[in-house]
Amino acid sequence: MKFKTGLGQDSHAFEVNNKPLLLAGVDFDHEQGLRANSDGDVLLHALTNAISSLTGVNILGARADELCQQGITDSKEYLKLALTELNNLEIQHVAISIECLVPKISPKIDQIKTNIAKLLNLTTSDVGITATTGEGLTAFGQGKGIQVICIVSAIQA
Repeated sequence: MKFKTGLGQDSHAFEVNNKPLLLAGVDFDHEQGLRANSDGDVLLHALTNAISSLTGVNILGARADELCQQGITDSKEYLKLALTELNNLEIQHVAISIECLVPKISPKIDQIKTNIAKLLNLTTSDVGITATTGEGLTAFGQGKGIQVICIVSAIQA
């Protein structure tokens, strides 16, 4: 058995638009959405990038752009596409760090964990999430957007 780790990151700036603010499909009541061609779910983008790091197959970029051009803007679809590339890899654990000033993440962490667990066929105890303002040292901690860093642990049978 071989152990592998994937690392993913994504960030988006806030902008006034008609998009809901989504993190792992959880809707946050916020006056601004995130700037993106897709629904802007920065958490699912970071998770997709982490899985791409495991498989070596990039999903975000050209493949996601093609889907956007077809009207497919739901970030869950990009994640599903990344999951099809796992082949004989089995995800064991996901660790996620969210940096932003707003919205407050803590009240919805359980919902986020539940959604991620369902998408990845894990238990909620296999999904770890932390949130920070980073003491306001970055644009994210100053309220200009959201950054997510994600680590995915997997085994290869």
